[in-house]
Amino acid sequence: MLRTLLICGLVAGLLGGLLATGFVSLAGEPAVDQAIAFDEASSAADHVHAGHRHAAEAPAPVSRGLQKSAGLLTAALVYGLALGGLFALAFAFAYGRVGRASPQLTAYWLAAGTFVVVYLVPFAKYPANPPSVGDPATIGRRTLLYGTMVAISLLAALAAARLRPRLAQRTSAATLLTLLAYVVIVVAAALALPGIHEVPARFPATTLWRFREASIGMQATLWATIAVAFGYAAQRVMTGQPVLPRRDAAPASRGDLSTRPR
Repeated sequence: MLRTLLICGLVAGLLGGLLATGFVSLAGEPAVDQAIAFDEASSAADHVHAGHRHAAEAPAPVSRGLQKSAGLLTAALVYGLALGGLFALAFAFAYGRVGRASPQLTAYWLAAGTFVVVYLVPFAKYPANPPSVGDPATIGRRTLLYGTMVAISLLAALAAARLRPRLAQRTSAATLLTLLAYVVIVVAAALALPGIHEVPARFPATTLWRFREASIGMQATLWATIAVAFGYAAQRVMTGQPVLPRRDAAPASRGDLSTRPR
């Protein structure tokens, strides 16, 4: 059964990556193009003010057109595959251990919780910036800080999930108390970790806002697709039904006496 769930997760991840590609192509790529244009204009202006005459920069190894098309699709599909597989394993562990909801509802709650814990909470501390924003020399530090926030959020959520059954034996407000404990931990971590402020003051606020909106929308599209597709498949797998209806399972004809009530 685990193998079947894993396959369902991979398929759901592929679907999520495909839909996320379509969303970000419409909502995110225009903001990226605007950010790149701003960066190029700023670099040209800085060279002019400094009185330098420089040769044309070498073209990028991968053209912008390829990045926006095949490159974006490939990255989203690989990312979706990885998330779908991990989600299937997480579902197999959580189902029956955390709550007693149906497989479909468990998948919905797990996807929503993962979106909030793994993406939205760290995003609130370290929001996404366009590729042209930020100092290349600090990319390692920025990645480490973001990964630290993701780890803290995930560990806090796991600790809260383990704490809830114990509190449920003593109080009816166990869910509220565990949520409060999680919020306290992640807020304390967000205040303790250093901030990153590398967006230029003259960078267009509208472009930055649209890019961050697209980033959230892409993740929301991906996780919503995984939740719906995997939830449907998991419900059928866990109840012993085929994931895809069989073509040979045609409904009985009206003339079949065995299907008529006696």
